[in-house]
Amino acid sequence: MTHTQTRRSFLTQVGCCLAASPLVTPVALAAAPGDKRLVVIILRGAMDGLDVVRPLGDRDFAALRPNVNMGDALPLNDFFGLHPGLAGLHPLWAKGELGFVHATSTPYRDKRSHFDGQDLLEAGIGPGGAIRDGWLNRALSLMPGTQLRTGFAVGGEDALLMHGDAPVSTWAPDAVLTLSTQSKRLLGRMYHDAPLFAAAMDEAVDLAGTLQAGGGDIETYGEMREAMGNAMQATAKGSTAEKLAQFTAERLLEDTRIASFSLGGWDTHNGQARALRKPLAEFERAILTLRDGLGPAAWGQTAVLAMTEFGRTARENGSQGTDHGTAGAMVLAGGAVRGGMVHGDWPGLANAQLYKERDLMPTSDLRAHAGTALAGLFGLAKSDLEAHIFPGLDMSAAPGILR
Repeated sequence: MTHTQTRRSFLTQVGCCLAASPLVTPVALAAAPGDKRLVVIILRGAMDGLDVVRPLGDRDFAALRPNVNMGDALPLNDFFGLHPGLAGLHPLWAKGELGFVHATSTPYRDKRSHFDGQDLLEAGIGPGGAIRDGWLNRALSLMPGTQLRTGFAVGGEDALLMHGDAPVSTWAPDAVLTLSTQSKRLLGRMYHDAPLFAAAMDEAVDLAGTLQAGGGDIETYGEMREAMGNAMQATAKGSTAEKLAQFTAERLLEDTRIASFSLGGWDTHNGQARALRKPLAEFERAILTLRDGLGPAAWGQTAVLAMTEFGRTARENGSQGTDHGTAGAMVLAGGAVRGGMVHGDWPGLANAQLYKERDLMPTSDLRAHAGTALAGLFGLAKSDLEAHIFPGLDMSAAPGILR
């Protein structure tokens, strides 16, 4: 077998190993001037905003959901209560570092497809628009001084939100390669005729910080493949959210100013009271890890926007869950947000007040809230937000969600 054939075989097998391993979604990063920081978290699967931020003061709420909204909600104000699964975030509300936008949505309506809804959420456009890049990438293209943050896409999804012409890098923090010096020399021989792959692997190893001075005696491509697989299996254990958030916080303390990642598990058609436990715990852990990792000074300059593709039905279904809906809730966190508030106009839950007599009625465009964050943090102009970043958006009535 020739050296080229051996290398090709190795790359193919390692590619399959990477694809099959439980790697987390990559964190997308970008560096920008200034001290303000923005983290966008996509909550994939349609988070039920009516459960997470419960409108307890609405007289129709309890009748719509006799079984879904289990557990005593934590008080937010005289109308809304917080899901008990986010009890760890409740102190942030009291400090003004946690807030919400309710009854908000993208312009997506009626078809309620996760894939289409997420594409439109991340593209920042209305139905019928051309999906080519993400709104956060378009925002980066208008910020002077943005630059590439060193990284390498090892595994996971290619998120649309940060995709585009502006310089952005991706990295999956669970894809840790524990390599000895001998292993790196072997990789160098393997990539001798592929300088682009060699440069990318060097960046990956250096960023991960996992190259060891000593280590096992790896001499063949088969041993290398086995070692890489073992390393990935070992690092896949633990909290995905915590690893994503910790990695993000570390980069934000360096030159990175904008980051995004995704958390899944929010599609709760059946047994919602049970099904929400894990995604809520993971989300809580992500926010608290970001706060702790950044420290008081950087956290005070940070805005976290957590958004989902659409909400869920006002009424529970026969499986004690909820189905795909329309309006939902956005979560705001960080020292830069106007916390201690539930922003937005409440539409009511009477049958005539629901969207098509089934869903929470949207009273704001989710993109407008993202736009106000971009304007307040990075000085982007209203005209650029309406024409370039969120085409067709009217920012005239956009509320302020930043301090």
